[in-house]
Amino acid sequence: MNPTTQPLWPAGAPGAVGTNPEDVPSLTPYLPERPSGASVIVFPGGGYNHLAPHEGEPFAQWLATMGVTAFVLKYRLAPRYQNPVMLNDAARAVRTVRANAATWNIDPKRIGIMGFSAGGHLAASLSVHYDGGSATAKDPIDRVSSRPDLSILCYPVVTMMDDFTHKGSQQGLLGAKANDELKHKMSAERQVTKNTPPAFVYHRYGDGAVPVENALQYAAALRHAGVRCEIHVYDHDGHGQGFAKNDPIDGDWTDRLGRWLKKQGFVSK
Repeated sequence: MNPTTQPLWPAGAPGAVGTNPEDVPSLTPYLPERPSGASVIVFPGGGYNHLAPHEGEPFAQWLATMGVTAFVLKYRLAPRYQNPVMLNDAARAVRTVRANAATWNIDPKRIGIMGFSAGGHLAASLSVHYDGGSATAKDPIDRVSSRPDLSILCYPVVTMMDDFTHKGSQQGLLGAKANDELKHKMSAERQVTKNTPPAFVYHRYGDGAVPVENALQYAAALRHAGVRCEIHVYDHDGHGQGFAKNDPIDGDWTDRLGRWLKKQGFVSK
């Protein structure tokens, strides 16, 4: 059965500057044959100015083979949009899945997010900037929490500070003239608390686009806050490798992720 994409806001997204496809954030579900009850929303990367196809649907399909109900988020992009639009789209995605948990036969307390590169920044940002929802909201989806129950960060951009950020993602999200206060706010490693969800983090030591310090600093912040984290840094170069299938160095990272998801109660096999 082909997945059916649905807009996050059927009546139009807040702050939309038009009605073109790029103005309509959406979710595409990938339903497993034998659902575990857990779900993961996938945020593809692309520097906040495009969405990398190899970091979306292929991973949703892979998650579904393990019984995880997966979704791919199409979030709005620069230069047409900037912060906080992308984060609002991500938060709405988690709220939508949680509010419709019964429809999709999933557990509202087992909703994870998975992000790659700039999508990793979006996932890390939601992990520290979620909220509990508004009990008085007219839209029932806005009444539920946007907090993910875990995050999976794959060669993620995490910091917006100038020393280790990815300049393209920084400019796409915050613009060319962002001040230090905004950069600090949107640097997830500086916003971690004891309530930040646990994370699986994967990176390459020689990543020339997104320095490995992004992963290391986030893992260290989680450790300092007492939040559980599994981190894998491979002695390898390159960025944006996706599955890295058949790679002799880090081709096993998805196996490690599968075991971690099993430990978290997201998969049963």
